[in-house]
Amino acid sequence: MRILGVDPGLTRCGVGVIDLDAKRKPCFVSVNVLRTPAEADLPTRLGQLAEQVSEVLENFAPDVLAVERVFSQHNVRSAMDTASAAAVVMLAANQRGIPVGIYTPTEVKAAVTGTGRADKAQVTAMVTRILNLSEVPKPADAADSLALAICHAWRGVGQMRIANAVTKQNRAVS
Repeated sequence: MRILGVDPGLTRCGVGVIDLDAKRKPCFVSVNVLRTPAEADLPTRLGQLAEQVSEVLENFAPDVLAVERVFSQHNVRSAMDTASAAAVVMLAANQRGIPVGIYTPTEVKAAVTGTGRADKAQVTAMVTRILNLSEVPKPADAADSLALAICHAWRGVGQMRIANAVTKQNRAVS
């Protein structure tokens, strides 16, 4: 299974790709940070992000996408921009029939480090260790995108299988 993790953002949008083998071991494929110019207006930036995300989806053909749920920030404008970026990413996945898992930062931290209170340095260190990387993924958006993919690999795959089984069972009963 190929999983694309996305840490949404307009200025920097982390995209990390892992493969999950039969033993549920995550294997590193790629990581990148998509960028849009801060001086451009919102519609232009969203359009550029959509194009870049579409290219990633085409190049890596993920089976599923994991994206971070936007949480309330003190800066409302920043939260709105991040939510807009997340919406663009989810729409691009939906248009291609790619299922989307949505995770809070606390869920991601807990999945990767064992505690939902981990700091960015702990998350980055565990991502580096889990994926057996020779270098720490930088910037933090890159590491966070890989953490999202790992979170889905370890938590979301089972949840999606249960949901699919329930859906099939409900269809059979109908």
